[in-house]
Amino acid sequence: MKTLLDRINEQIDSFQENATAQVEKANKAAGTRARKASLELEKVLKEFRKKSLELQNKI
Repeated sequence: MKTLLDRINEQIDSFQENATAQVEKANKAAGTRARKASLELEKVLKEFRKKSLELQNKI
């Protein structure tokens, strides 16, 4: 679960960095990277939800 949380934080950081660059500097490539990070973040968050439910059901 710890590694999953690390992956979530990495994707959030990547998204924030690139989204900020797109907005503040009008960097089109950063916008593409931000959208990619958001898709990866969605996948990782779904995985987190699944594992969280598994852990909850074991209790």
